[in-house]
Amino acid sequence: MNNLLYNDAQKIIDFSIKEVLPGAAVRKALENYKEPKGKTIMIALGKAAYTMAKETLSQIKVDKGLVVTKYGHSQGPLENTQIIEAGHPILDDNSVLGANTAIEMCSNLTEDDTVIILVSGGGSALFEAPLVTLEELQDVNSQLLKCGANINEINTIRKRLSKVKGGRFAEICAPAKVMDIILSDIINDPLDMIASGPAYPDASTTEDALNIVKKYDLKLNDKIMELLHHDTVKHLDNVETYITGNNEELKRAAKKKAEELGYKVVYIEPALTSEVKDAAKYMETLIDEHLNDNEDVCIVTGGELVVEVKGDGLGGRNQEMACRMAAYLSDKNAAVFAVGSDGTDGPTDAAGGYADKDSWNAEIDAYLAINDSYHYLEKHGGLIKTGPTGTNVCDLYCALIKK
Repeated sequence: MNNLLYNDAQKIIDFSIKEVLPGAAVRKALENYKEPKGKTIMIALGKAAYTMAKETLSQIKVDKGLVVTKYGHSQGPLENTQIIEAGHPILDDNSVLGANTAIEMCSNLTEDDTVIILVSGGGSALFEAPLVTLEELQDVNSQLLKCGANINEINTIRKRLSKVKGGRFAEICAPAKVMDIILSDIINDPLDMIASGPAYPDASTTEDALNIVKKYDLKLNDKIMELLHHDTVKHLDNVETYITGNNEELKRAAKKKAEELGYKVVYIEPALTSEVKDAAKYMETLIDEHLNDNEDVCIVTGGELVVEVKGDGLGGRNQEMACRMAAYLSDKNAAVFAVGSDGTDGPTDAAGGYADKDSWNAEIDAYLAINDSYHYLEKHGGLIKTGPTGTNVCDLYCALIKK
């Protein structure tokens, strides 16, 4: 491993994640908060739910609160707040418990009450009251994750199988006023797709959902197909929405730190949302363009890649990106790292992966064939571990080139 490049990568990662923690943004959104005549209920859901809830409680008085987040992402008790940890990326019984608890807390409210909903990525799996059995919904989610569907396609299906997605949770809260504070984990910030839009009108259509089923040849039973024909919420008049952070902020932070470290930054505007194989080839072309520059170069981009899972190995999209760059980097004084801002990549304890000229080994193809990037990087070096970060604004992809 090239320690100089690896240390620079860690500095960029640490600084970038620190810069997109949601505290300041939540405080700014709450400047619009006015204490209601009735109760204030706080519902926080997603991987950054604990951090967002903690900041909210430091700013205003809440009569009752609920945090629903991923296992290992809470950090102790919060005043007047119940904490439920649940499954991600595959939902589980606690995902249903969290949503049903929120429904109970927010049913039968009045127009004098206010519900503050703190939404972050991961909420689609973590917060669910299904209209089908849990096992049926788990199967649908598993098919969508494995076939290479992007997050918008996945959530278009999820909304139609849920009591709380696609604006339906805001309907449950009515006539209470809803403050919908969103930390964006989807490129271009489609507010109806983040956590499947529990408090935002749905822009997707029945036709969209049916086209996704056809595109990926999903195997769905008659009950699920019937639900896909039902429309979602298209209008909400009790909600005010605030966006608090996104992937562009993460990229700008990486740019700033790389420049401080002496790199010339090549900043790629369009987000990467392709299959990992295609993204790796694209990164190779970008590096090729700057290998002969007379100064150190850092290529900065971001997004959220997809992986078509064909094996039963352990890994995630960012670890697979690092592995797929290893052969190309084997004769170059350069490195690539890919990291999830939330600190988790797939069903692993790693945030992502790092590769440089020392990362390649002939056995890598066997690991990639079964999507086992985690164990390859664990064996040969390159796992990036940050622990849960308290934020979630998609992924950061960078290449470092030393002259």
